[in-house]
Amino acid sequence: MLQYLDERFAGQRAKLRVISAMLRIGIRVDAKGGLYCDSIELAPAKMGRALGVDRRVVIEAARDIASDPKLLEIFSSLLPIANVSGAAKHFGHDVIQIDADPNTVGLTAKVASILARHKVGIRQIITDDPDLYPEPKMMVVADGKLPRKAVDELRALRLQAISFK
Repeated sequence: MLQYLDERFAGQRAKLRVISAMLRIGIRVDAKGGLYCDSIELAPAKMGRALGVDRRVVIEAARDIASDPKLLEIFSSLLPIANVSGAAKHFGHDVIQIDADPNTVGLTAKVASILARHKVGIRQIITDDPDLYPEPKMMVVADGKLPRKAVDELRALRLQAISFK
């Protein structure tokens, strides 16, 4: 899909930046080119300001998506998701941030297994798509505080980087 976007919007860096942001954030496009965060309609001017592009680029990108059946099928199905990792401490939860090779198979299972062994529930796991994020991360919001032994086992996975918040 991303290759299709690169080809479809070749030479249109500003539009590609808008479209990439829409994918990362989960901004939906309707058949008329309207922009939505869930059911909340977004103003192209404000979105353009936030992304550092003219509002007309945002409008054109949304219209291009609406006029392309392949893109409309995807973008009309997007949903935003709340990433609670930044606020987790206010709920009494610990957060594990993992930087690892995005092609590592089974990493989520290994982390979940370690937490389960220590009777720690998982409130949320969010992994960045390596095609959309240049430095993808996995954020795991633990249900409560992590026991020291769980932290030690997670560190023993020998990842590029692991931090606890």
